[in-house]
Amino acid sequence: MTDFSTIRSTYIESAYAKSARSNTAESLPPKEQTEDFSKMVSDAAAQAVDTVRTGDSTAIAALNGQAGLQQVVEATMAMESTVQVAVALRDKMVDAYQEVMRMPI
Repeated sequence: MTDFSTIRSTYIESAYAKSARSNTAESLPPKEQTEDFSKMVSDAAAQAVDTVRTGDSTAIAALNGQAGLQQVVEATMAMESTVQVAVALRDKMVDAYQEVMRMPI
């Protein structure tokens, strides 16, 4: 089971700030709402990939003696929490898809 308490509060605060600055859902046409959601998902995926790449590069830098142990631990923890959240979201999406497929036509 994934522990969602490891999600950084800065990610949550920035996502909330973005949604608070954007227009209300009632004022946007449905097409724009879809584009905003797809952009949000793609941005979150890109941020997750960047976090994992940063963790990998920090680990490689540590092996070359260019990074300290504290940096490696911080990058590894950020990478681990990102992967845990991504896996939890994937599982929820698969469950939702399976639920839709079980609906009678």
